[in-house]
Amino acid sequence: MSQLDSYAVLGQPIMHSKSPRIHRLFAEQTGQHLSYSAEEVAPEEFRAVVADFFANGGKGLNCTVPLKELAWAYAEYTSERARLSKAVNTLSVHTDGKIFGDNTDGVGLITDLKDNHHLQLSGLNVLILGAGGATRGIVAPILAEQPKQLVIANRTVAKAMQLADDFKTEGTLAACGLEQLTNQAFDLIINATSASLSQDLPALPDSVLATNGVCYDLAYANQATPFVQWGHEHGARHSLDGLGMLVEQAAEAFFIWRGVRPDTQPVIELLNAERAAL
Repeated sequence: MSQLDSYAVLGQPIMHSKSPRIHRLFAEQTGQHLSYSAEEVAPEEFRAVVADFFANGGKGLNCTVPLKELAWAYAEYTSERARLSKAVNTLSVHTDGKIFGDNTDGVGLITDLKDNHHLQLSGLNVLILGAGGATRGIVAPILAEQPKQLVIANRTVAKAMQLADDFKTEGTLAACGLEQLTNQAFDLIINATSASLSQDLPALPDSVLATNGVCYDLAYANQATPFVQWGHEHGARHSLDGLGMLVEQAAEAFFIWRGVRPDTQPVIELLNAERAAL
């Protein structure tokens, strides 16, 4: 029996990840034969682990917090969306044997917001919390939807300002510190910090969410994350986590690797039903 094509997701923490389950469901649905595992990898171990994975015949990797910017630096060449974001969540072996980096986070988020939750971003006041690799992957796709404004708020203001400057050719955006979010309300607030992974919450003023506004946490869990809970407590029309984005970005990665696009809806419905039953 021939050896299965090998894929994995790397991150820290990673044991909570639903990515192995998602890709196995995609494989069953599309008749693909592969293995997909989750491996906890610290940043200082990243280059050695990735080199070993591909040297041993591995076909593709997903990279999550805190490895996306390291993956961008590792890739020998990248897609335009990865080049722009300077963050990579999908690595693969190209036909020439070189390592190709892509970023499927932005398309995953926009597809989830627009197709699954029927939210149009055009004309909205949008706030992103955080200025790390997760934010880098979603800024350009959000700007392409032509929001009224996009603000990036981060604990370290200089990092948010640098990120805003990096994307200034893609549209109008501003940067500030979290403590400066006192005089404006936003229609959509996206939590792109890693705070939810440690059951924490960015410090936010009560007035920052507009009436009928939407909260979206890029993180996900079997129970509501602290940010999703905050949204419910502050009257959000929808307060959502990133499970749908996870499935949608995984489908894009699966397509890059296998050339087959899976149907995401049955997978999202199954995962939501499973966690609702817990």
